[in-house]
Amino acid sequence: MMNLKPQVIKKNGKKEFVILPYEEFLKIQEELDNYEDLRTLREAKVKEGDAPTISLKEAKKQLNLE
Repeated sequence: MMNLKPQVIKKNGKKEFVILPYEEFLKIQEELDNYEDLRTLREAKVKEGDAPTISLKEAKKQLNLE
């Protein structure tokens, strides 16, 4: 877990905004991007289900990369 140092700004006595150091913002943004990539990968795996697969070695052979 990240150690965040947010500053909370209140408006009319209610928490309204949060300010973060820029480096913390960048870390959060990177984590969110990673999460989105993972979610997309998981969705693709479910969608593909039991689709036939081939090994990397066989794929290279078929593409004449070996």
